[in-house]
Amino acid sequence: MRARIYQPARTAMSSGTAKTHTWLLEFDQETARSIDPLMGWTSSDDTQTQVRLRFETKDDALEYARGHGLDVIVQQPNKRRANIRPGGYGENFATSRRGAWTH
Repeated sequence: MRARIYQPARTAMSSGTAKTHTWLLEFDQETARSIDPLMGWTSSDDTQTQVRLRFETKDDALEYARGHGLDVIVQQPNKRRANIRPGGYGENFATSRRGAWTH
């Protein structure tokens, strides 16, 4: 059985880094998906693709994969620099603000 180990990226909807510190193990698809002739839905007999296991470290995920005889691919994360301003969002509304108020 084949699996992928990776560290998820942050969501596009926020600049926070929540849920990006754990490592995930996801199983690859074993069988092809098929289209239901009556409803037109895409379905599969493979339920392993629905399983996502979370681990604290990459080593824990690799140890689990070795223990269960899984063929794994490890994807290293692309780390980004945090975009944190010194004053933060509240600085926009400070009474000691220098510069023109543009609202």
